[in-house]
Amino acid sequence: MIKVSVMYPNIPGVRFNHEYYRDKHMPMVKALLGDACSYYTIDKGLTGSAPGNAATYIAMCHIFSESIEVFLAASAPHAQAMEEDLINYTDLSPIMQISEVVVGHTFN
Repeated sequence: MIKVSVMYPNIPGVRFNHEYYRDKHMPMVKALLGDACSYYTIDKGLTGSAPGNAATYIAMCHIFSESIEVFLAASAPHAQAMEEDLINYTDLSPIMQISEVVVGHTFN
């Protein structure tokens, strides 16, 4: 399994509409990716490494998919539509990383 992380740096004065991202953008992404998106999570930055420090990222999403090949095949035809929707919720350029999920859910 892989995880596609899309991270939005927390820069003073940036615009980020968390409600639009949660209610419109990410559901659209899931619909466009179909089964290539097993599930996704959304994070809203609260604080940095110490209380009172700004969070490094104002928001992040993590899209879980079976493989890089599956994700890229599903996302390539819709990349422009997903990118064009950015203006509806932010003026930031996101940072993207694809990672291999080495350990999933573990509970003791």
